[in-house]
Amino acid sequence: MSARIFSPAKTAMQSGKAKTGHWVLEFDPAQRKKIDPLMGYTTSGDMLSQVKLTFDTKEEAIAYAEKEKIAYRVEEPKEAKRRQISYSDNFRYDRKTPWTH
Repeated sequence: MSARIFSPAKTAMQSGKAKTGHWVLEFDPAQRKKIDPLMGYTTSGDMLSQVKLTFDTKEEAIAYAEKEKIAYRVEEPKEAKRRQISYSDNFRYDRKTPWTH
């Protein structure tokens, strides 16, 4: 039984940072998923793949994994690269790429 500890990134559908800033312990799948021949659903007998534990800090998640003797790996969050762009740059006469509809 192994798990990964990560801090979720913001979703692509939001511009704010809601639902971020916490850490999640998520178990790795122990079995492959298979397709049910009757209904066509994707199923698995692995119940731990449905468990997601949230923690306020990375240290709390690591302490829990060590206390419960769970093998874990920590995935550090990647910082987004932000470019400073002015809205008026879209209408400059000396643009490098043409602006068309």
